[in-house]
Amino acid sequence: MFEKLCKLIAEQFGVEPETVTADTAFVDDLGADSVDLMDLSMALEDEFGMEEMDSDSIESIVTVGDLYKYMQEHLDL
Repeated sequence: MFEKLCKLIAEQFGVEPETVTADTAFVDDLGADSVDLMDLSMALEDEFGMEEMDSDSIESIVTVGDLYKYMQEHLDL
């Protein structure tokens, strides 16, 4: 599941999947802005059937690891 998430993030941000780790920061490492994060939220909804994240949740997610933890809490993994 984590590998699938990393692959999706790599596709969204145009980076190699092996460069995406739990410590990868969306803003600092991937240059994400709020629009990028909303696009990612929609992609997660499509790929994993996850409900769209609210803006407070998006703002609290700094790294890929944070996002994975959020997914574990909101999906039956």
